[in-house]
Amino acid sequence: MILVSVLVLCSVVAVRSSPHADLVAQLAKSDSRIAHDILEDASLDVPELVRKYGYPLEVHDVVTQDGYILGVHRIPHGRDRNNKPGPRPVVFLMHGLFSSSADWVVKGPGCSFAYILAEEGFDVWMGNARGTYYSRRHLTLNPNSKRTGTFWRFSWDEIGNRDLPAMIDYALAVSGRDGLHYVGHSQGTTVFFVMGSLRPVYNQKILSMHAFAPVAYMAHNENPVFRFLAPYALRIELALSLIGFTEFLPNNQATTWAGQNFCMDDVKWQPLCTNLIFLLAGRNEEQFNATLLPLKLGHTPAGASSRQIIHYAQGIHQNVFRRFNHGTTIGNILAYGTAQPPDYDLSRITAPVYLHYTPNDPLAHLADVERLYKELPNPTKHRVPLNTFNHVDFIWAIDADTLLYYPTIELIKSLDSHFTDK
Repeated sequence: MILVSVLVLCSVVAVRSSPHADLVAQLAKSDSRIAHDILEDASLDVPELVRKYGYPLEVHDVVTQDGYILGVHRIPHGRDRNNKPGPRPVVFLMHGLFSSSADWVVKGPGCSFAYILAEEGFDVWMGNARGTYYSRRHLTLNPNSKRTGTFWRFSWDEIGNRDLPAMIDYALAVSGRDGLHYVGHSQGTTVFFVMGSLRPVYNQKILSMHAFAPVAYMAHNENPVFRFLAPYALRIELALSLIGFTEFLPNNQATTWAGQNFCMDDVKWQPLCTNLIFLLAGRNEEQFNATLLPLKLGHTPAGASSRQIIHYAQGIHQNVFRRFNHGTTIGNILAYGTAQPPDYDLSRITAPVYLHYTPNDPLAHLADVERLYKELPNPTKHRVPLNTFNHVDFIWAIDADTLLYYPTIELIKSLDSHFTDK
C-alpha cells in the first residue's frame, strides 16, 4: 500500500500542469497515506529508501589516497524492467553542493533519475563527496574534532582530484567495464572539470559527461550569498579557521524537524520555505512541488566544508576557474609550487562534454556557461526546453523526467555501443 501511495504521488506531481492539476493536487493533500510516506521517507537514509521501493541497493566503501572513506551507492539493475543481474553500461551520478546521493532517488520511482536509469538498462552508481552525510569518515582523522579541524581542510579541488578518481576506478573495477557515462549536477560538474584538468588520464575512462547546470566560471552568478561573500573570501576563510567553524550545514534532525513543522502543506510558513529556495536558485513555481519540501529537507543539506563555499567565492571575485588560494605565498608554494594558485586547464578535458543549461539559472549563468563552452575542447550545448527551468529544477522539477532525464538517456544510448550495436 505504501508503494502504491508514493506512485500516486509521483503521478500527481507529473500532471500538475494539466487542466485538472488543482483537483489532483487537492486529492493528494487529503490522502493521509501520501503524507505518511513523505514523513517516513524524510527519515530514511538512501539505502533504506531505495530498498523500501523494491530496488536492489549496494553500499560500497571507497578509500581515497589521503584516507577519506567515501560511501558509494549502487543500483545494479531495475525493478520492473531490465531487472535481471548481468553486465550493463555504467552511469555514475555526482551530486551538488550540500547534497548527496539522495538527490537522485528522493522523488521516488518513476520520477527520480537513478530509478529511471535503472529501468532503462543501466548500472547506476551514486557518489558521495567527502564530508557529506555518507562520507563523513576517515582512516585516522575525526570529523567531530573542534581542536584541529584537519578533517575539513578540503575544498572541491580535493573532491575532483582525489574523490572522483577513486570512485570511478572502483565502479569500473566492480562492474568490469572500461568506461562509464558521468552525470553531475552543479558542484558535481565542477569536480569533473577539476578531475579532467588535473588528472587528464581519466578522460579516457569517460564515454560521455553530462553537466546538469554546469558550474566552472561564476563571475555572472546572481546568488546573493555568493555575491556577498566573494570580496571577503580570504578573510572569511581565516576567521572561520580561527574559530573552528569548518563544517557547513551538516545533515541532522534539526533540518528534518524544520521541514516537517514549517514546510508541510497547510502550514502557514510553507511559502517562506518556497521563497527562500526561489531566492537562492531561481523562481519557477510551475515546476516546484512544495508538497515534497519536508522530504527534500530530510536529505538536504547533507554537509560540506566551509572551504567549498570559500573556493567558489574566490573564483567569483577574481573571475577565474582556479585552484584554492591558501591565502599566503608560503601556503600556495607548499601546495602548488607557485605563489599564486594555478588556473584549471580546461583544454586538457578531452572527454565529450554535454552542457545541459537553462537561461533561468542564477548560479550557472548563460555568460559563464558560454565561456566554459568556448574553452572546452569537445563540448556540446543542450538547452533545457523550458525558459523558467532553474538550478534546482535539474533535480526537483515536476517535469524533469520529460524535459531532461529521458532526452539525456536517449543521448547516452546513442553514444553507447551496448545500445547502438543492437
